[in-house]
Amino acid sequence: MPHIARMRIRPYTPADLAALYAINQAGTPGVGHEDTPEGLKRWFDVGTCLVAEDEAGQPLGFINLIEPGTMAYASDNLRWFERWMEQEQASLLYVDRIAVAEAARGLRIGQRLYEAAFGLAKGRDWIGAEVNTDPDNPLSHKFHARMGFSRVGEKRYKPDYAVAYYTRKP
Repeated sequence: MPHIARMRIRPYTPADLAALYAINQAGTPGVGHEDTPEGLKRWFDVGTCLVAEDEAGQPLGFINLIEPGTMAYASDNLRWFERWMEQEQASLLYVDRIAVAEAARGLRIGQRLYEAAFGLAKGRDWIGAEVNTDPDNPLSHKFHARMGFSRVGEKRYKPDYAVAYYTRKP
């Protein structure tokens, strides 16, 4: 069981990459699969990644946030949110992914990561995320509902891949 008595949220550093890659890969298909650590790093490099760590400095999870309009982030989901923002005349900060180590699940680390992300999204209308509906990720749907997110859309991209879009005021 991780030591979370003094868990803290801090910015990503390159030394975190191996641990965060392992957390990411253990979370697939709920989070996007990456073939290599460098594949994940490219998203951290164009975003803002926050890391939850235990008192020993071990990463327990992370959230990566991407600014809309970041064309280096080739994501149909971000493009969906950009169109939604234009239609709604709203501003948004996009959650690329949030992942928590299996041994640390149920300890409210995801909630703490989102609370830090809400702080970064201050001054915007919304923070947005998508959750897989095919393959379905029911725990993530429940988590986002508990965190106050509302479903604002959905999209099927392929026969075996569809998502629901969620937003929440920061």
